[in-house]
Amino acid sequence: MPRGKRQKELDRQRFRRLFSRMSHDKHQKFFDQLAAEWDLMFTAEDLELLAHIVDKLQVREGMDILDLGCGTGILFDMLRRKVDRNGSVTGVDFSIEMAEKAHRNFPFANVNVVDADATDLPFADSTFDMAVAFSAFPHFSNQQQAIDETHRILKPRARFYIVHLVSSRELSQLHHKIGGAVKHDEIPPEAKLRQMFDHSKFVDVVIDDHPGRYLASGVNSK
Repeated sequence: MPRGKRQKELDRQRFRRLFSRMSHDKHQKFFDQLAAEWDLMFTAEDLELLAHIVDKLQVREGMDILDLGCGTGILFDMLRRKVDRNGSVTGVDFSIEMAEKAHRNFPFANVNVVDADATDLPFADSTFDMAVAFSAFPHFSNQQQAIDETHRILKPRARFYIVHLVSSRELSQLHHKIGGAVKHDEIPPEAKLRQMFDHSKFVDVVIDDHPGRYLASGVNSK
């Protein structure tokens, strides 16, 4: 590549990294401010629907499960009861306020909480039996990198689930209405998400996108 073009490409890469850091900081601040009231945003009906979805995720006793973008731990109790004492649930969130509240809410031996980013997970390769991102994936600063990292930390044939209690269209409309840091946070269109899963070596991809529910999953092929 000629020197001039190479410099322009380096400049573009620096700009993308700078923009990503700025976006991350805005999102972190946004969710830090919401942490105190986050649990109140989920109604009893929401939690019942979520429990019904979790029941279909093939969670088994003894599994080690990663909850990506765990927030205050909405999924923790549903998951920890299924994996029982021989398994574990590890939550990750880039909002320190969310992570700290999750830790306070669930002081159980089989529940761990880590303040970390989904795009740079502090775990060894092939650590977890399943990963779930509930109400979180659109907020990841680099969605492809997050899927790549999920591939890395999952064991072979482990599943990765992306879960929402609204459709992708409903979610986009909601975020646009809220505005601010999350105004443009979206689930990628189905074709794009399938490409992203394929890039990260996930197979058997299933995407169920209907009013009132979104569930996407893939199987780690490594």
